[in-house]
Amino acid sequence: MVEPLRHICARAVALTVCIVACLSATAAAQTADSGGVSPDDPRYAPAKNAKIVNGYAIPPKSAPRRVKRAINAANEIVEKPYKYGGGHASVSDRGYDCSGTVSYALIGAKLLRSPLDSSGFMSWGRKGKGKWISVYAHGGHAYVVIAGLRLDTGSRDPNGDRYGQAAGSGPRWNKTMRDSSGYRVRHPANF
Repeated sequence: MVEPLRHICARAVALTVCIVACLSATAAAQTADSGGVSPDDPRYAPAKNAKIVNGYAIPPKSAPRRVKRAINAANEIVEKPYKYGGGHASVSDRGYDCSGTVSYALIGAKLLRSPLDSSGFMSWGRKGKGKWISVYAHGGHAYVVIAGLRLDTGSRDPNGDRYGQAAGSGPRWNKTMRDSSGYRVRHPANF
């Protein structure tokens, strides 16, 4: 006996609706539980440190709001050239020196009201490294480490020249640390 075409079509439609409903329920359950991926998968774990993408820093998801603001402010000036005294007479400038760079990031985070020179950073904030932000200063230079990345106008990563990061070229993010001998280390309270 041959089944009428309308019965075959009705069953096919019912089967399709059932498959779509099951797939939707499975996807919703995965998304509701874990975002659709295993929380143990290291590829999707939140970064503990900031990372550099095309010369700009990306803050970790877990960073406090002011830390993210410091990173975002610094990203506004990372392609500016080095300019002696830059960022001091006016926070917004055509270029930045070392302490002007540090000041710009901290002002953007509302952790500093007006620019300081490198000597001023030697007694700014609290002694020692901070959890999120550490300023390194001596009488002639200053740089800052924010969420594990170094914002500096001086020493660069070993491969920095490939990315237009010759030492002294202006504010840039760096993954590597530099020798901090002779620097005083300071941090903002609670950061």
